[in-house]
Amino acid sequence: MIFKTNTCALFGIEGYVIEVETDLSNGLPGFDIVGLPDAAVKESKERVRAAIKNSNFQFPQKRITINLAPAGIRKEGSVFDLAIAVGILRASMFILNEELDGFAFLGELSLDGTVKGINGVLPMCLSLKNNGIIKIILSKDNADEAALVNGMDIYPVENISDMVEFLNGKKDILPHRVDFNAILNAGTDENFDFMDVKGQDMAKRALEIAAAGAHNVLMIGPPGSGKTMLARRLPSILPEMSFEESLEVTKIYSIAGLLKDKSCLITKRPFRSPHHTISAASLVGGGRMPHPGEVSLAHYGVLFLDEMPEFPKNVLEVLRQPLEDECVTISRVNGSITYPAKVILVSSINPCPCGFFGDESGKCNCSLIQIKNYLGKISGPLMDRIDLHIEVPSVDFNDISGSCKGESSASINKRINKARKRQLKRYEGEGIYFNSQLKPKQMPIYCPIGRQEKELLRNAFDRFNLSARAYNRILKVARTIADLEGSDDIKQDHIAEAIQHRSLDRKYTI
Repeated sequence: MIFKTNTCALFGIEGYVIEVETDLSNGLPGFDIVGLPDAAVKESKERVRAAIKNSNFQFPQKRITINLAPAGIRKEGSVFDLAIAVGILRASMFILNEELDGFAFLGELSLDGTVKGINGVLPMCLSLKNNGIIKIILSKDNADEAALVNGMDIYPVENISDMVEFLNGKKDILPHRVDFNAILNAGTDENFDFMDVKGQDMAKRALEIAAAGAHNVLMIGPPGSGKTMLARRLPSILPEMSFEESLEVTKIYSIAGLLKDKSCLITKRPFRSPHHTISAASLVGGGRMPHPGEVSLAHYGVLFLDEMPEFPKNVLEVLRQPLEDECVTISRVNGSITYPAKVILVSSINPCPCGFFGDESGKCNCSLIQIKNYLGKISGPLMDRIDLHIEVPSVDFNDISGSCKGESSASINKRINKARKRQLKRYEGEGIYFNSQLKPKQMPIYCPIGRQEKELLRNAFDRFNLSARAYNRILKVARTIADLEGSDDIKQDHIAEAIQHRSLDRKYTI
């Protein structure tokens, strides 16, 4: 007789139900697992065998065949251990409960029978719920994360013995619940606020515009001018994450195994700052069985590339598609995986190899060829996806030594929330949410300008020799500036301020 139990596997950020079929037959003792298992799954038979024996259950001396269906999809990881053990114990009549179709079993087994936590529990539970399976038995380590899914009964167990007693009705385990309000209102140990930034008023204003319209940003300035400090505080002025956004980000972090201890839900917008030695696969995701990269880990948050020209050019170029499509698609023989990547890209560069070109100190001794080659490491197509160029000059001594603090992040955040609400109302039904997402065909509709504004823009193009790609960028930024001021029309001063934030098209063009 064949006994069936349910578990779940992952493909990208989505889960799919796996049916574990167990058959015990007479013959020479053996233990085979079929259904395209990888090495970790094949090794599970040794973990399962030891866990059952060390939990004081007799391991059957029969021919055991385990099939992981559907058999055409490759299985990886240790998530199947618990379901395999349940199948064997049920076939051996140690588990007498015959109504296990509504249960799913998720967990890795230690040799002593302890049920250990796994990665990716949240997307697995969401998938199981969509397939009508609402009773989950798993490790206590994953209980809080699994309980985030409403309408499911989560039963955490410590070991196999507890699970068998529960299924046989000899032990009561209450469904696990979490306090959603406590989780959403949980504070953070990090305390980054714009009031700590001395000086740099123009840079702070530009980052406010970037946050309001979800614009990508490039900061240009000498070493020590505060580019990293400014970037690190950008998440503090972004709107609070909704519960749906938190769930989506938590799914990605769960799959990557990056959920911190005692943190089952990501409630703060991510900030990722990879080192310039990162590979292309680590930046956008990849591998034999693809895993999310830094651009997906920064989903709904900020991806910061410090000293951007130091990144290999081939690594930077892979960002072009994710920034345009707001997702990463990775194709493999067994299918394509899509990871979300709605990020604000913040990058910083020095104006030249030594960092002091254009600085009042006059320290720069770089040749024009050196400067051109240095700035040329960032390709035109990638620059096309950056709306704001922010000049971050050296900080004046009086600003550093002064006791006056700048405007707080909370105060700036109020203006950004108002601007975001205007955009949501304006683009309702368009499938976009921010000014940065405007397509060329939508620009005349949502960014109309009058004769005087057009003349100002024309003069700026002639005087500063602006590139053609700067036109739409300036209009998008001007639209955001107008939203921050509560204006329905784009006016001359909005255009003028937007032009000031195209420094790389003007001052640093060689």
